[in-house]
Amino acid sequence: MLIREAESGDWAAIWPFFHEIVAAGETFTYPLDLGMDEGREWWLPAPPSRAVVAVDEAGVVLGTAKMNRNHMGNGSHIASASYMVDPAHAGRGVGRALCEYTIEWARAQGYRAMQFNSVVATNEHAVRLYRSLGFEVIGTLPEGFDHPKHGYVGLHIMHLAL
Repeated sequence: MLIREAESGDWAAIWPFFHEIVAAGETFTYPLDLGMDEGREWWLPAPPSRAVVAVDEAGVVLGTAKMNRNHMGNGSHIASASYMVDPAHAGRGVGRALCEYTIEWARAQGYRAMQFNSVVATNEHAVRLYRSLGFEVIGTLPEGFDHPKHGYVGLHIMHLAL
């Protein structure tokens, strides 16, 4: 697997699984009816933020991540990231590889920490992955997420000192 900078042409491969994940409404706080153009603007940010894709040896996009400052001004030393793995390629280590990549990116950019603002508490795979990489839940917004299957569930704030 290769992780490389996302190019505008990658959006055609990202959009189908991006749309599927967002429309399911189980893991992201994005509008469920988010359109293709608006989604591209949100996911492929302008520098200094960055988006990458994980591709296999044939160039198939397996997943994607976006990295950015979590805050502006005096809080701009904290990074954040978001991840999406094509469900057709789940269980192959794509999410772990993308998360490790973003942590190294944040360190190389001089960030002091990473913070995830809204990790859905029922997203057990993500919570387990982030914890395995050293992130800690530093707080939970009770009933902060209206899950389509579980009702109102918590949104974790997760933190990793770099």
